[in-house]
Amino acid sequence: MMGTDFRTLNPRALWQGLMRDGGSGDRIVPPTGITAQLTLFSAGAMAFLAVFALALALATGRLAERWSGELAGSVTVRVSAPLDEQAARTQATMQVLATTPGAGQPRLLPPEEVARLLAPWFGPDMPVDALPVPSLIDLPIVDEDFDVQGLRLRLEAEAPGAVLDDHTEWRRPLVTAANRLRVLGIVSLLLIAAASASMITLAAKAALAANGQVIRVLRLIGARDITIATAFVRRFTKRAAIGATAGTLCGMAGIAMLPGMEAAGGFLTGLGFQGWGWLLPLLIPVVAGAVGFFATRWAALKMLGAVR
Repeated sequence: MMGTDFRTLNPRALWQGLMRDGGSGDRIVPPTGITAQLTLFSAGAMAFLAVFALALALATGRLAERWSGELAGSVTVRVSAPLDEQAARTQATMQVLATTPGAGQPRLLPPEEVARLLAPWFGPDMPVDALPVPSLIDLPIVDEDFDVQGLRLRLEAEAPGAVLDDHTEWRRPLVTAANRLRVLGIVSLLLIAAASASMITLAAKAALAANGQVIRVLRLIGARDITIATAFVRRFTKRAAIGATAGTLCGMAGIAMLPGMEAAGGFLTGLGFQGWGWLLPLLIPVVAGAVGFFATRWAALKMLGAVR
């Protein structure tokens, strides 16, 4: 283009020919180079992390509901008494529980089950029969008519030594912890989106700066800033979507390879996508493309407006 008198050229025809040669602005935005690699890598890495953050947010929500439901579905009654009165007080407590409105059939935990419950604290060889271990009764809740406070008063009057535990002290910290983890997962998703927008903005500005001479020529032949910005937006949105798609697929594969409930001993229960939840990660490339679109558009228009 050296020695050309731009005033003798048809600006519209020259611009259309330049865009037609590149197909999607390749003559303005280089298809390879550090900006392309940076955009693809950052979008892929952020999408990979977003899959696990989304899985964490969904899984902790399910765990909170499951823990709360399991603990709220029953209560435990502990009966403590001298050895010669233990059986009689336990029987009296069973009779009270059997006639409690809204409660199911009470079940007296056998010594071997009590030993399993105490094993984490006292070891598997603890002689439960030789120790003054209280009787434990599991009482399922089957109806909304169940009155915890009313049952406590009945036990105090009719079965001295029986203590009702509705698992409130256990349930509250578990549910609180799960809810906080869910909030942490959502915050992580927002931070990942912000980091992606920052990286794409930096890459777009670097591409604009590297093509400053081309942009000046385009302005001489009549190209508007919005038209030049559109070429960058199209290219970087495509790169962000492609990188995010690859990262999302890798993240979903990683989630699928997590050990199952049986292999993990229940520890990783629910730490994955279930059912229709597997479709949610497919939204990540769409969101990444939208982030790339708006971030590049903002960066391009701002930088083009500042450089005249």
